[in-house]
Amino acid sequence: MKQMKVLIAYDGSEFANAAIEDLKLAGLPKTGEALVMTVADVFIPPPANDEVDNTFPMYVPDSVRRAHQRAQTKLEQAEAVAAQASKKVKETFSEWDVRHEALADSPAWALVSKANQWKPDLLVVGDRGHSLLGGRVILGSVSQRVLYEASCSVRIARGQPRDAESPIRLLIGLDNSANSNAAVDAVYRRDWPAGTEVRLLTVVDTVMAVPSDSADAAIVKWIEVGEEDNWDQVRQIFQPSADKLRSAGLDAAIMIRRGNPKDEVIVEAESWGADCIFVGAKGVRGIDRLLMGSVSAAVSARAHCSVEVVRES
Repeated sequence: MKQMKVLIAYDGSEFANAAIEDLKLAGLPKTGEALVMTVADVFIPPPANDEVDNTFPMYVPDSVRRAHQRAQTKLEQAEAVAAQASKKVKETFSEWDVRHEALADSPAWALVSKANQWKPDLLVVGDRGHSLLGGRVILGSVSQRVLYEASCSVRIARGQPRDAESPIRLLIGLDNSANSNAAVDAVYRRDWPAGTEVRLLTVVDTVMAVPSDSADAAIVKWIEVGEEDNWDQVRQIFQPSADKLRSAGLDAAIMIRRGNPKDEVIVEAESWGADCIFVGAKGVRGIDRLLMGSVSAAVSARAHCSVEVVRES
Protein backbone atom coordinates (compact mmCIF):
# COMPACT_ATOMS: atom_id res chain seq x y z
CA MET A 1 0.00 0.00 0.00
CA LYS A 2 1.39 3.39 -0.99
CA GLN A 3 2.21 5.84 1.76
CA MET A 4 -0.21 8.65 2.49
CA LYS A 5 0.98 12.10 1.41
CA VAL A 6 -0.21 15.22 3.24
CA LEU A 7 0.42 18.82 2.18
CA ILE A 8 0.13 21.19 5.16
CA ALA A 9 -0.32 24.94 4.64
CA TYR A 10 1.24 26.90 7.48
CA ASP A 11 1.41 30.66 8.09
CA GLY A 12 2.56 30.83 11.71
CA SER A 13 -0.84 31.90 13.06
CA GLU A 14 -2.69 30.37 15.99
CA PHE A 15 -5.12 28.84 13.51
CA ALA A 16 -2.30 27.18 11.61
CA ASN A 17 -0.92 25.81 14.89
CA ALA A 18 -4.39 24.51 15.72
CA ALA A 19 -4.48 22.80 12.34
CA ILE A 20 -1.29 20.90 13.14
CA GLU A 21 -2.67 19.93 16.55
CA ASP A 22 -5.90 18.81 14.86
CA LEU A 23 -3.96 16.26 12.79
CA LYS A 24 -3.81 14.11 15.92
CA LEU A 25 -7.56 13.58 15.40
CA ALA A 26 -7.33 12.87 11.67
CA GLY A 27 -6.65 9.14 11.87
CA LEU A 28 -3.37 9.46 9.99
CA PRO A 29 -1.28 6.29 9.65
CA LYS A 30 1.94 5.67 11.55
CA THR A 31 4.08 6.27 8.47
CA GLY A 32 3.68 8.66 5.58
CA GLU A 33 4.99 11.80 3.91
CA ALA A 34 4.24 15.38 4.93
CA LEU A 35 5.25 18.59 3.22
CA VAL A 36 4.83 21.77 5.27
CA MET A 37 4.47 24.77 2.99
CA THR A 38 4.71 28.44 3.97
CA VAL A 39 3.95 31.08 1.37
CA ALA A 40 5.26 34.63 1.63
CA ASP A 41 2.71 36.78 -0.18
CA VAL A 42 5.35 38.88 -1.94
CA PHE A 43 6.90 39.15 -5.39
CA ILE A 44 10.64 38.84 -5.74
CA PRO A 45 11.87 40.15 -9.11
CA PRO A 46 15.01 38.75 -10.73
CA PRO A 47 18.23 39.99 -9.14
CA ALA A 48 19.19 43.47 -10.28
CA ASN A 49 22.76 43.65 -11.58
CA ASP A 50 24.72 46.89 -11.46
CA GLU A 51 25.63 46.53 -15.12
CA VAL A 52 24.09 44.78 -18.09
CA ASP A 53 27.58 44.50 -19.52
CA ASN A 54 30.84 46.35 -19.24
CA THR A 55 29.66 49.16 -21.46
CA PHE A 56 26.14 50.12 -20.35
CA PRO A 57 25.56 50.62 -16.62
CA MET A 58 22.09 49.74 -15.35
CA TYR A 59 20.47 52.23 -13.01
CA VAL A 60 18.42 50.62 -10.24
CA PRO A 61 16.61 53.07 -7.94
CA ASP A 62 17.28 52.66 -4.24
CA SER A 63 13.54 52.17 -3.64
CA VAL A 64 13.59 49.13 -5.92
CA ARG A 65 16.62 47.72 -4.14
CA ARG A 66 14.94 48.20 -0.77
CA ALA A 67 11.73 46.53 -2.00
CA HIS A 68 13.74 43.60 -3.29
CA GLN A 69 15.53 43.28 0.04
CA ARG A 70 12.25 43.42 1.99
CA ALA A 71 10.77 40.69 -0.19
CA GLN A 72 13.86 38.54 0.24
CA THR A 73 13.63 39.02 4.01
CA LYS A 74 9.98 37.87 3.99
CA LEU A 75 10.97 34.75 2.10
CA GLU A 76 13.72 34.00 4.61
CA GLN A 77 11.18 34.45 7.43
CA ALA A 78 8.83 32.08 5.65
CA GLU A 79 11.61 29.50 5.48
CA ALA A 80 12.16 29.77 9.24
CA VAL A 81 8.43 29.52 9.96
CA ALA A 82 8.08 26.43 7.73
CA ALA A 83 11.07 24.78 9.40
CA GLN A 84 9.56 25.40 12.84
CA ALA A 85 6.24 23.91 11.78
CA SER A 86 7.88 20.83 10.26
CA LYS A 87 9.51 20.15 13.63
CA LYS A 88 6.09 20.28 15.30
CA VAL A 89 4.70 17.81 12.79
CA LYS A 90 7.69 15.51 13.25
CA GLU A 91 7.24 15.57 17.03
CA THR A 92 3.72 14.20 16.61
CA PHE A 93 4.41 11.85 13.69
CA SER A 94 7.91 10.63 14.46
CA GLU A 95 7.92 7.92 11.78
CA TRP A 96 6.80 10.24 8.99
CA ASP A 97 9.09 11.71 6.37
CA VAL A 98 8.51 15.43 7.03
CA ARG A 99 9.89 18.18 4.80
CA HIS A 100 9.24 21.88 4.49
CA GLU A 101 9.28 24.45 1.73
CA ALA A 102 8.89 28.24 1.50
CA LEU A 103 7.78 30.14 -1.58
CA ALA A 104 7.15 33.74 -2.59
CA ASP A 105 3.83 33.68 -4.40
CA SER A 106 0.09 34.14 -4.12
CA PRO A 107 -0.84 31.71 -1.29
CA ALA A 108 -3.89 30.05 -2.86
CA TRP A 109 -2.25 29.70 -6.25
CA ALA A 110 0.95 28.32 -4.72
CA LEU A 111 -0.93 25.70 -2.68
CA VAL A 112 -3.10 24.56 -5.59
CA SER A 113 -0.09 24.47 -7.90
CA LYS A 114 1.95 22.43 -5.40
CA ALA A 115 -0.97 20.03 -4.91
CA ASN A 116 -1.21 19.52 -8.67
CA GLN A 117 2.52 18.89 -8.86
CA TRP A 118 3.11 16.79 -5.73
CA LYS A 119 -0.29 15.03 -5.79
CA PRO A 120 -0.97 14.66 -2.06
CA ASP A 121 -3.83 12.56 -0.74
CA LEU A 122 -4.84 15.42 1.55
CA LEU A 123 -4.24 19.17 1.68
CA VAL A 124 -4.59 20.68 5.17
CA VAL A 125 -5.37 24.36 5.73
CA GLY A 126 -6.38 26.28 8.82
CA ASP A 127 -9.82 27.79 9.19
CA ARG A 128 -8.37 31.27 8.94
CA GLY A 129 -5.20 33.03 9.99
CA HIS A 130 -3.22 36.20 10.26
CA SER A 131 0.08 35.89 8.49
CA LEU A 132 3.31 36.56 10.29
CA LEU A 133 4.73 37.34 6.88
CA GLY A 134 3.16 40.67 6.11
CA GLY A 135 -0.06 41.10 8.05
CA ARG A 136 -2.37 39.76 5.35
CA VAL A 137 -4.89 37.00 5.78
CA ILE A 138 -3.40 33.87 4.23
CA LEU A 139 -5.51 31.05 5.57
CA GLY A 140 -9.23 31.79 5.56
CA SER A 141 -10.29 33.32 2.29
CA VAL A 142 -7.50 31.24 0.81
CA SER A 143 -8.83 28.05 2.39
CA GLN A 144 -12.11 28.47 0.54
CA ARG A 145 -10.36 29.09 -2.76
CA VAL A 146 -8.15 26.05 -2.22
CA LEU A 147 -11.27 24.05 -1.41
CA TYR A 148 -12.81 24.94 -4.77
CA GLU A 149 -9.71 24.55 -6.94
CA ALA A 150 -7.57 21.79 -5.43
CA SER A 151 -7.62 18.47 -7.25
CA CYS A 152 -7.22 16.48 -4.02
CA SER A 153 -9.18 16.17 -0.79
CA VAL A 154 -8.98 19.20 1.49
CA ARG A 155 -9.18 19.37 5.29
CA ILE A 156 -10.30 22.66 6.81
CA ALA A 157 -8.81 22.17 10.27
CA ARG A 158 -10.28 23.83 13.34
CA GLY A 159 -8.86 23.36 16.79
CA GLN A 160 -11.47 23.17 19.53
CA PRO A 161 -11.45 22.28 23.22
CA ARG A 162 -12.27 18.64 23.86
CA ASP A 163 -12.04 16.05 26.61
CA ALA A 164 -8.95 13.96 25.92
CA GLU A 165 -10.74 10.92 27.32
CA SER A 166 -13.68 11.23 24.92
CA PRO A 167 -13.73 9.05 21.78
CA ILE A 168 -13.12 10.68 18.42
CA ARG A 169 -16.44 11.40 16.73
CA LEU A 170 -16.79 11.57 12.94
CA LEU A 171 -19.85 12.59 10.96
CA ILE A 172 -20.05 11.50 7.30
CA GLY A 173 -22.59 13.12 4.98
CA LEU A 174 -24.01 10.62 2.51
CA ASP A 175 -26.07 10.91 -0.66
CA ASN A 176 -25.03 7.71 -2.47
CA SER A 177 -22.78 9.60 -4.89
CA ALA A 178 -19.28 8.51 -5.86
CA ASN A 179 -17.73 11.34 -3.82
CA SER A 180 -19.74 10.60 -0.68
CA ASN A 181 -18.79 6.95 -1.02
CA ALA A 182 -15.19 8.15 -1.30
CA ALA A 183 -15.69 9.93 2.03
CA VAL A 184 -16.64 6.59 3.59
CA ASP A 185 -13.55 5.00 2.03
CA ALA A 186 -11.33 7.80 3.37
CA VAL A 187 -12.52 7.12 6.92
CA TYR A 188 -12.26 3.35 6.40
CA ARG A 189 -8.61 3.56 5.30
CA ARG A 190 -7.42 5.67 8.23
CA ASP A 191 -5.88 4.43 11.47
CA TRP A 192 -8.38 5.34 14.22
CA PRO A 193 -8.02 4.66 17.95
CA ALA A 194 -10.30 2.12 19.60
CA GLY A 195 -13.73 3.49 20.42
CA THR A 196 -13.92 5.95 17.54
CA GLU A 197 -17.55 6.70 16.71
CA VAL A 198 -18.93 7.36 13.23
CA ARG A 199 -22.37 8.59 12.27
CA LEU A 200 -23.49 8.29 8.67
CA LEU A 201 -25.94 11.13 8.07
CA THR A 202 -28.29 11.35 5.12
CA VAL A 203 -30.73 14.23 4.73
CA VAL A 204 -33.91 13.49 2.81
CA ASP A 205 -36.50 15.62 1.09
CA THR A 206 -39.34 13.86 -0.76
CA VAL A 207 -37.56 11.63 -3.27
CA MET A 208 -34.14 10.06 -3.51
CA ALA A 209 -32.03 8.87 -6.43
CA VAL A 210 -30.71 5.31 -6.24
CA PRO A 211 -28.83 3.13 -8.74
CA SER A 212 -31.06 1.39 -11.25
CA ASP A 213 -30.83 -2.18 -12.45
CA SER A 214 -29.57 -0.89 -15.80
CA ALA A 215 -26.02 -1.56 -16.92
CA ASP A 216 -25.74 2.16 -17.63
CA ALA A 217 -24.37 3.77 -14.44
CA ALA A 218 -25.78 7.14 -15.52
CA ILE A 219 -29.36 5.86 -15.20
CA VAL A 220 -30.94 6.21 -11.78
CA LYS A 221 -34.36 5.53 -10.34
CA TRP A 222 -36.27 7.48 -7.73
CA ILE A 223 -37.88 6.30 -4.53
CA GLU A 224 -40.29 8.11 -2.24
CA VAL A 225 -38.68 9.04 1.08
CA GLY A 226 -40.89 11.90 2.28
CA GLU A 227 -42.54 9.74 4.94
CA GLU A 228 -40.60 8.16 7.78
CA ASP A 229 -42.34 4.86 7.04
CA ASN A 230 -40.17 4.66 3.91
CA TRP A 231 -36.88 5.39 5.64
CA ASP A 232 -36.09 1.70 6.03
CA GLN A 233 -35.29 1.75 2.32
CA VAL A 234 -32.81 4.53 2.94
CA ARG A 235 -31.16 2.58 5.76
CA GLN A 236 -30.83 -0.45 3.51
CA ILE A 237 -29.05 1.63 0.88
CA PHE A 238 -26.42 2.87 3.34
CA GLN A 239 -26.16 -0.27 5.46
CA PRO A 240 -23.19 -1.63 3.46
CA SER A 241 -21.26 1.57 4.27
CA ALA A 242 -21.98 1.17 7.97
CA ASP A 243 -20.97 -2.50 7.84
CA LYS A 244 -17.74 -1.60 6.07
CA LEU A 245 -16.78 0.87 8.79
CA ARG A 246 -17.69 -1.60 11.52
CA SER A 247 -15.37 -4.14 9.91
CA ALA A 248 -12.56 -1.64 10.54
CA GLY A 249 -13.42 -1.56 14.25
CA LEU A 250 -15.42 1.66 14.17
CA ASP A 251 -18.69 2.22 16.03
CA ALA A 252 -20.85 3.15 13.02
CA ALA A 253 -24.54 4.03 12.88
CA ILE A 254 -26.91 5.55 10.30
CA MET A 255 -28.86 8.75 10.96
CA ILE A 256 -31.65 10.10 8.75
CA ARG A 257 -32.92 13.65 8.94
CA ARG A 258 -35.31 15.76 6.90
CA GLY A 259 -34.43 19.31 5.88
CA ASN A 260 -31.78 21.39 4.18
CA PRO A 261 -28.45 19.54 4.06
CA LYS A 262 -26.48 22.77 4.54
CA ASP A 263 -28.19 23.20 7.90
CA GLU A 264 -28.79 19.63 9.07
CA VAL A 265 -25.19 18.47 8.66
CA ILE A 266 -23.95 21.39 10.75
CA VAL A 267 -26.68 21.08 13.39
CA GLU A 268 -26.11 17.35 13.84
CA ALA A 269 -22.33 17.75 14.02
CA GLU A 270 -22.58 20.41 16.70
CA SER A 271 -25.28 18.74 18.78
CA TRP A 272 -23.46 15.38 18.69
CA GLY A 273 -20.06 16.96 19.35
CA ALA A 274 -18.35 15.76 16.18
CA ASP A 275 -14.61 16.29 15.87
CA CYS A 276 -14.73 16.25 12.08
CA ILE A 277 -17.25 16.17 9.25
CA PHE A 278 -16.45 14.21 6.09
CA VAL A 279 -18.37 15.22 2.96
CA GLY A 280 -18.00 14.59 -0.75
CA ALA A 281 -16.90 17.44 -2.98
CA LYS A 282 -19.98 16.93 -5.13
CA GLY A 283 -22.91 14.58 -5.18
CA VAL A 284 -25.83 13.22 -7.14
CA ARG A 285 -29.16 14.85 -7.53
CA GLY A 286 -31.52 13.78 -4.79
CA ILE A 287 -31.84 14.32 -1.05
CA ASP A 288 -32.05 18.02 -1.88
CA ARG A 289 -28.74 17.71 -3.74
CA LEU A 290 -26.82 16.80 -0.62
CA LEU A 291 -23.08 17.29 -0.94
CA MET A 292 -23.17 19.28 -4.14
CA GLY A 293 -20.35 21.80 -4.20
CA SER A 294 -22.49 24.51 -2.62
CA VAL A 295 -23.31 22.24 0.32
CA SER A 296 -19.74 21.09 0.96
CA ALA A 297 -18.57 24.71 0.77
CA ALA A 298 -21.30 25.85 3.19
CA VAL A 299 -20.48 23.08 5.65
CA SER A 300 -16.75 23.79 5.51
CA ALA A 301 -17.35 27.50 6.11
CA ARG A 302 -19.92 27.23 8.92
CA ALA A 303 -19.11 24.06 10.85
CA HIS A 304 -17.76 24.36 14.40
CA CYS A 305 -15.36 21.47 13.85
CA SER A 306 -12.88 20.37 11.21
CA VAL A 307 -14.24 19.42 7.79
CA GLU A 308 -12.74 17.15 5.16
CA VAL A 309 -14.06 17.61 1.66
CA VAL A 310 -13.24 14.38 -0.14
CA ARG A 311 -12.63 14.09 -3.87
CA GLU A 312 -12.85 10.76 -5.60
CA SER A 313 -9.36 9.67 -6.61
